[in-house]
Amino acid sequence: MLMIDWREMSWWYWLATVILLCLGMAGWDGGYPGAMALTGIQIVHFALREGSVTAFPVQVRVGYLLLLLVAYPLPMQWLYWVPIIGTWAQLTVGYCTMARIVSLLPWNRREPLSARLLLRTFFSAPVRGSVLQQDVAKDPSANNSN
Repeated sequence: MLMIDWREMSWWYWLATVILLCLGMAGWDGGYPGAMALTGIQIVHFALREGSVTAFPVQVRVGYLLLLLVAYPLPMQWLYWVPIIGTWAQLTVGYCTMARIVSLLPWNRREPLSARLLLRTFFSAPVRGSVLQQDVAKDPSANNSN
């Protein structure tokens, strides 16, 4: 099922970011630094919007920026395929691997890390909004204030 959410500013941020990454992969020198700069802008925007630098949307973007930074050295640039594929998945079907990874960090979960939690986290259907909201919907006692 397609989840193209063009009414959300975050969707446009991700679209611009993945276009920059694709341009970088195609050989344009400004693509990767542009994607990193735009991700930095997203971090600031969402920290201001959410009122916290520890808010879940900010954490996702910080993780994404870290991945882009790790991939920047020339021998590691093959790694840019990971955020390119992941971001296109987020834009088209709403599956955000980075959000799912970040949801597993100790401060974002209310249950012990287990095989069951990993399976539920990575193999559940995409949702609109935050994967943290999905967990709260399944278990109201797992309320997270991020």
